[in-house]
Amino acid sequence: MTDADAAAVRALLTARAVRDRAQAVLAAGLADTLDHFRIDMDRLGAAADIVAEVTRSAYPDLSIPFHARWRHIETGGIDRWGAIADGLATDDPRRYGRAAFDLAIVSVLLDAGAGADWRFRESASGQTFSRSEGLAVASVDMFRSGLFSGVPADPFRVDASALVTLDETDLASGFQIDADNPMVGLDGRCRLLHTLGATIAARPDLFALEDDPRPGGLFDALVARTSEAGRLPAPDILDAVLDGLGSIWPGRIERAGMPLGDTWPCATIVTEDCTSGLMPFHKLSQWLSYSLIEPLQWTGIEVTDIDALTGLAEYRNGGLFLDTGVLLLRDERATDASYAPGDPLIVEWRALTVALLDAIADPVRERLGVSAADCPLARILEGGTWAAGRKLARQRRPGGEPPLRLDSDGTVF
Repeated sequence: MTDADAAAVRALLTARAVRDRAQAVLAAGLADTLDHFRIDMDRLGAAADIVAEVTRSAYPDLSIPFHARWRHIETGGIDRWGAIADGLATDDPRRYGRAAFDLAIVSVLLDAGAGADWRFRESASGQTFSRSEGLAVASVDMFRSGLFSGVPADPFRVDASALVTLDETDLASGFQIDADNPMVGLDGRCRLLHTLGATIAARPDLFALEDDPRPGGLFDALVARTSEAGRLPAPDILDAVLDGLGSIWPGRIERAGMPLGDTWPCATIVTEDCTSGLMPFHKLSQWLSYSLIEPLQWTGIEVTDIDALTGLAEYRNGGLFLDTGVLLLRDERATDASYAPGDPLIVEWRALTVALLDAIADPVRERLGVSAADCPLARILEGGTWAAGRKLARQRRPGGEPPLRLDSDGTVF
């Protein structure tokens, strides 16, 4: 493989590659040459109306936070991170930032579809949560219990030694899984945490601290990349995430010895190098990158260029465009089947989702009367497209299922 090919492979591990290749798939759709979808851009305005309505309902003053795992962690109006921060009892921003990164990284990696039947009852509040909110609250509960800590006297941490020995039975107990409360993809989640532990132990340049390697070591690595003015571009966060955690995804494509993570075959993408036919998404990695912005901000770092990250190629955002008729299935019987992440129909759907999120952002801003500077894509997603996609799903299908059935292994959706 030539140096040019290796450079092309490395370029796939960027948000720019996700955006550019998604736009190429959208262009093919607008030319009506895709295999599985047609596009009706005349319906985009109606979709923007729904997104703006949902946003105003949730945030009447338009003080919209970023789309991040922290929104799920504080579901039910409970400041769960604040309680943990109080328990840390520290004024050291490094200890605070490491703990926040520990929680965010594990919580995001556990945030894949759990299925419509799973629930989590939080004993402290007495409330019951499902889906992403339930997974987030469960992850906080396990974090506070010290399940991920290798230091019994210090539960509010995640250590490589604890992750690699994590028992699936303990994880199942943490999620309250039993015959009456089944979860999709438990074994995949457990394997992912095992791999996370091994990966961070093998990368002392990014994760090693003065003691056991931790995901939170990435906080120190990013602080080291911060400019003298205290600024850090958001793409640098994604770069570090993909560099440090790219090898944790199981059974994925590799090129030039580099694991490409959430990257899938796509015949629509044609290039003149070894990356032809590949469509990257890096959905969980970008979701994680969005979720690491606030801990950096809390410790005084200014995160810039947030709009360089892309919209997230997942089923709520994608469902918004199917349920509003912006996307139309060529074969309506496709809703009867179930699909794996690498199925060509799903790859097309996800790529179109990324490109259409860019397309809908300005119409939503116009309806809300806000600027791109005040309302970057991270706020459009939160306000927003994800919530609107969920609302439409609940209105149209029992249990709020997505419009296409997905086989989740706990590592993508």
